[in-house]
Order: sequence, then C-alpha cells, then structure tokens
Amino acid sequence: LLAHLAHRRSGVVRAQLRLVLEGLVRRLLAPVEQQEVWAAGVTYLRSKKARMEESDFSASAYDLVYDAARPEIFFKSLPEKVVGPNEPVGIRADAKWSVPEPELALALNSRGQVAGCTIGNDMSSRDIEGENLLYLPQAKVYDRSCAIGPWLILGASEEAIRAWIIGVEIIRANETVFAGETSLSNLKRSFDELAGYLCRSQTFPHGAVLLTGTGVVPPDDFTLAAGDLIRITVSGIGTLENPVAVV
Repeated sequence: LLAHLAHRRSGVVRAQLRLVLEGLVRRLLAPVEQQEVWAAGVTYLRSKKARMEESDFSASAYDLVYDAARPEIFFKSLPEKVVGPNEPVGIRADAKWSVPEPELALALNSRGQVAGCTIGNDMSSRDIEGENLLYLPQAKVYDRSCAIGPWLILGASEEAIRAWIIGVEIIRANETVFAGETSLSNLKRSFDELAGYLCRSQTFPHGAVLLTGTGVVPPDDFTLAAGDLIRITVSGIGTLENPVAVV
C-alpha cells in the first residue's frame, strides 16, 4: 500500500513515504521466532585447517571429524538471543581472538525438512576454543553471538544454492581490513545429511535453524574490535550487516 501511494502522490509525499519504507527495512527483525538455532562445524576444508591451527592438542579431533560419518553439531542460540540485521553482534570481553563465521543457515520445519535458507553469523572466540575443546560452549554461546537475516529464501534447490557465493567484508574506520569469499559448493556435507543428524533423537515442534559451517576464515593475526562492521553476503540471498560491540 505504501509503495502504491508513493507511486501516485506528489514528489514530497513520495520522498516521505520512501523514508518510511527505508526505515522499516533498517528495522528488520531476525527471521527466527520460536526456533532453536544449532550449528555444524568443520564442514569446509578451510575451517578444518583453521581449527587445527588454533590448538595443537585438539588438531587430531578436527581432522577426524571432517572425515567422520557423524558431523560436529552443537547448540548455538535460543531464538530470543538471536541478533537481527543492523543490530550489534558481540565479542566476549574475556576473549583476545574473536572472528565472525559467515555461514549459510538452513531453516528446518517441524519434520526436520529443509524449508528455506538465510544468512548466519556464528561469532566465535578462537582463543577460548583453542585453549581447550571443552570450552567450545563458552567460545560459541554468549550474548549476541549469533546473527541471522535479513530474510528467508524459500523453494531454492540445493543444487541452485550450491552455485551461490558466500563472502564477508570487515570494515574498520571506513576501511576494509578483511574480505574473503568461497563457493557454497565447497560445503562437504549435504543439507539433508546435516539436518538428519541434528534431528536424530530430537524433536523440534517449532522447527529449527541450522548453521552449516564456514569456509571463510580471517588470518590468524586478525581479531575483531568494537566498532567494526561485518557484512556477510550470499549471492542468492542478500547481505547481513552488523556492527560489533563488546559483551
């Protein structure tokens, strides 16, 4: 209706309505209501190498899980803790090495079937995880550690999605300090395989969101800082943008 009025009214009214529409877009909520958010790890070769490099004693565990039949799957966030587009994502105050993890997010229905997809950011404290594998929940699950959005794409086939490119750009003081991308074709495991393992011995009456792992990892000498801006883009979906804050 607003768009229709904007098309028919005077130039001044059109400009005012455009501002209203843009304001609504800026206030998009995460496309998550009652769904739990889970995540899969070590699903890209680059991710396996990065996690092996961050800790000597845990290297063999990541090496084994990459080739194992059973994937790594862990709980990420309650729905009410998920951050939406343009909201701040968090880096832990007690972490020294924090990175974003740009990921394709699968939206599952109550039967465990993939119903759609969106963009996810699995914020991670690599120094905490690298110190001890048992610290993984603290490295992955904390306030503002998960961003999802900007919207869900329905009906796309896995074949089509795997042709998309996922990339991340990190901006600091108006300059790009890191940028990288990869093809979703590099995701090792199929969508149904990941969803199937998540739903084993579990029920999700409201559905679930499953992050599928990252294939873009900043170099080991990089860490996020408060005030950074993270832009994650998937070619078939759009862009999820979030500023960074200390929590």
